[in-house]
Amino acid sequence: MGDSYYRVSTANLYDGTVRNLQARQKSLASLQENLSTGKRVVRPSDDPVAAAQAERALTRLSRLQSEQRQLEVQRANVAQAESTLGDAIDLVQQIRETVVAAGGGTLTQVDRQTYASQLQSLQDQLKDVINRKDANGVPLLGALGSALEPFAGPLAGSPDYLYNGLAGQASSTGDAVASRLDGHAALMFDPVRDGVYGATLVRGDPSSSLLSSAIQTSHLQTLDGASYALQVTTVNTTGGTTSVDYTLTRTAHDGTVTTSTGSTAPVRDGQPMPVAISEGADTVMQFTLEGTPAIGDTLTLAPSTSLMGSVQDAIRGIAGAGDSAAAAQVTNQALAQIDAGLQRLSSVRGYAGELLNRVDRISGAQEQRSIQLEADRSRAEDLDMVQGLSDFQNASVAYEAALKSYAQVQRLSLFDYLG
Repeated sequence: MGDSYYRVSTANLYDGTVRNLQARQKSLASLQENLSTGKRVVRPSDDPVAAAQAERALTRLSRLQSEQRQLEVQRANVAQAESTLGDAIDLVQQIRETVVAAGGGTLTQVDRQTYASQLQSLQDQLKDVINRKDANGVPLLGALGSALEPFAGPLAGSPDYLYNGLAGQASSTGDAVASRLDGHAALMFDPVRDGVYGATLVRGDPSSSLLSSAIQTSHLQTLDGASYALQVTTVNTTGGTTSVDYTLTRTAHDGTVTTSTGSTAPVRDGQPMPVAISEGADTVMQFTLEGTPAIGDTLTLAPSTSLMGSVQDAIRGIAGAGDSAAAAQVTNQALAQIDAGLQRLSSVRGYAGELLNRVDRISGAQEQRSIQLEADRSRAEDLDMVQGLSDFQNASVAYEAALKSYAQVQRLSLFDYLG
């Protein structure tokens, strides 16, 4: 049997070696690029699925960053609004203290006019505060939308103030909060919601020293913002006791007028006379009458429209009070209404504080989502540096071996083969 010899072509071996060298070089360059960028997926063609996952994570991260920037703007507006309400509360406290001082029994009419001027100055400051705007010129207490000056007044011939805007509080979402507060809820009174009433007294005789206490209301749905006029018709003084008979004229919210009569229970002279006004089975209003009544004394009970209007009433009443009894009547009513206004301001300020807490909670949740999305993106496209260095080292060794093989192949010739 003869021997068979097979000879591998030198050119074919050379081509194979060159292809191997080029493949090793390409692999090494790719690994080096991965190491320099720190990414396993440099371009979508490297891993289309991982590239899509990383792109989705980056898109969501970008949206979170945009929402966080907007949230910071909202935080700044709410913080400024909360500070504005704090300034308003401080001013109203000063107004209250001044009203208390103006009701002193030893003051002269000149003294009361001085206090009225001081109250006017404080009210002007309060008006500036509650109409305060943010950096973009939008009212901080603009509710759902308002004029550039939401609170306007007093109206001609009236102490009333208006809210030039749409009352209500904008809702918040899972990633944003309302950047405006409801100024109407903070400074305006609603008869059915708040039931804040004031009493204006007109004496029927100079000898009268009648006073009324602050008005207490209940069953506000039944009361429905009606106003009343109580006129004393008879003063009964027997056996060291006093009582009065009166007519009560009710003006309903729709303008309907009805008249009834009533009387107080006899009380010892000098003691307050309780008065209760009922609608059907519900007692809607309670107060007391003090001092010495006279026939013709008329007490008008009407809902207060706003804190600013109540302060304006107090200014006019204190400035025009002819004696300490009239001043006491004005201050009694003003203090009750101012206290109700302080309660409204504090309530809305508390809501602003909760909005700031909500901003903190949203920021914390967004930070957690950002960390999660960054981890998702990293898992999809980032390179494990330890594994990457190991692969690069192995590729370097393989490339070096390929170079040595190429050098050996280049030395092949017919003389080498024959030798």
